[in-house]
Amino acid sequence: MTGGAFEAVVLPHLDAAYSLARWLTRSPSDADDVVQEAVLRAATYFTGFRGTNPRGWLLQIVRNTAYASHALARGVVLVALPTEGGDTTIPEIADPGDDPETALSRRQDQRRVTRLLSQLPVDLRETLVLRELEELSYKEIAQITETPIGTVMSRLWRARQMLAAAIKAEER
Repeated sequence: MTGGAFEAVVLPHLDAAYSLARWLTRSPSDADDVVQEAVLRAATYFTGFRGTNPRGWLLQIVRNTAYASHALARGVVLVALPTEGGDTTIPEIADPGDDPETALSRRQDQRRVTRLLSQLPVDLRETLVLRELEELSYKEIAQITETPIGTVMSRLWRARQMLAAAIKAEER
């Protein structure tokens, strides 16, 4: 396949690749490194790509790259969150239809979910992100994570339970 074919197959899925890498590494700069390495690997092995599910194929490479990286292996927890006075690494764009109170509430909810989700164990967080944010099927998640569908379902259930428990604990 040609370079143009690689671009047509892989580039449309870079946002999903970065999103997964960001959730796995918990660091924007490490996620950049993981995606860059994953795209290089994808380019190297593109001749072996069989043409089915390019998104899943790229996300599996991203996942494998993240797990192989030192950023994930060393367990560093660096999460850049927006602050009142400065560094905003997560864009906070209000819906033009929102009134100020609704926009503030929405941003607070997003921060809360991001923080609680980042506290989940990596295998549960990964599965939940692939299902809920990337909207992949159980079968696609099983292929990407190289686990049985039953394990995917179990991880999703546990992740949702842990997230719900964390939300309840905060509300008390």
